[in-house]
Amino acid sequence: MSVTSLRRAARETVSGLPREFWWLWTSTLVNRLGAFVATFMALYLTLDRGYSASYAGLVASLHGLGGVVSSLGGGVMADRLGRRPTLLVAQASTAVFVALLGFVHDPVAIAAVAFLVGMASNASRPAVQAMMADIVRPEDRVRAFSLNYWAINLGFAVSSMAAGFIAEFSYLAGFLIEAGMTMACAVVVFLKLPESRPAGDAQGGGKGGAEASVGLTAVLRDRRFMGVVGLSFLVALVFQQGSVGLPVAMGRAGFTPADYGVAIAVNGILIVALQIPVTRFIEHRDAKRLLVVSSLLAGYGFGLTAFAGSVGVFALTVCVWTLGEMINAPTQTGLVVRLSPVHGRGRYQGVYSLSWSLAALVAPLMSGAVIDRLGARWLWGMCAAVGMVAAVGYGALMRRLPKEEPVAFAEGAVGAGAAAGERSSEVSTA
Repeated sequence: MSVTSLRRAARETVSGLPREFWWLWTSTLVNRLGAFVATFMALYLTLDRGYSASYAGLVASLHGLGGVVSSLGGGVMADRLGRRPTLLVAQASTAVFVALLGFVHDPVAIAAVAFLVGMASNASRPAVQAMMADIVRPEDRVRAFSLNYWAINLGFAVSSMAAGFIAEFSYLAGFLIEAGMTMACAVVVFLKLPESRPAGDAQGGGKGGAEASVGLTAVLRDRRFMGVVGLSFLVALVFQQGSVGLPVAMGRAGFTPADYGVAIAVNGILIVALQIPVTRFIEHRDAKRLLVVSSLLAGYGFGLTAFAGSVGVFALTVCVWTLGEMINAPTQTGLVVRLSPVHGRGRYQGVYSLSWSLAALVAPLMSGAVIDRLGARWLWGMCAAVGMVAAVGYGALMRRLPKEEPVAFAEGAVGAGAAAGERSSEVSTA
């Protein structure tokens, strides 16, 4: 492919999206540039504090439990209070709790603050995804979700490399840097992002309104959607091992935090380099096949980790499951939007986020116990098995998907022209 073709492909990938999307994208990027806790918590507890892998798994699970609590609450808040207030509260609270985590030393206090960090940080996820669905046209959503995911991993590629060396100097500095960057995200939201909630939600869901028809009970009774949530949990359980099982296993094998940082940075670097062309390849392809393939790549990618004995081989296994991640993330997020009624997006995204939060709760307990009692090879074999089960599940569950509904926005809300396709072709450079 020529340079001209590459430039044209890049231009077509980023064109036509609203200005508000790019501010939300910027907030995501800034947040991930400062990421530290989720990536290096296991190393901090086992290497710096001297705790066991099981204790590190317990703390990470409490972090996940906080996410379980806030996933549903964040979704309800996004529908009732609005996307913007939910983001502001979640990001400001996360900054405070992350900073506090760097100063507590008692084991019980560490566990309690980790729970609060998990609760605050995960509360923003349903609001981000619902706002993105609100302000972007249906035909552009897979592209928009891919670009947002690209921002996450651009920040992750930079922060994971830097954090590995920061950890060798001072874990406290890492906590404070993340707190500062997260507060910067809250400032971006406050200054640049108006509310995007659709008209029915903005009216408060009066008697017989749309909001009443998509309460949490209605979401939980949606069998097709809950099947997708269950399969998402299995895939998330595998992907979680990149930040939970992998650092512990590498540490047990004698590798340093910097070694882990180099290996896991491959994940972010590959996504930064390949997410845009991969998105162009998958954008109009069958979602069922994409999800089956991505599940197999995730499971077998982690399964191959059982044979890794050097940083280079660990990095090669990361390449395999990263390809599955690049396919899975935008495809699955776009599928959730397609299955969600317009006035229940916050709740649907909250329940979908719950699958990842539950995985964040279960994965550390599972990985810590398996590594301590059976060894890391058993963990990687289990990942391969779970990936295969998820692939079979997607193949059995997916049928014809419903058409997306047009959106009616509140007067003056962001993206009021989305349903009519009124979008400027100019891209904000902010």
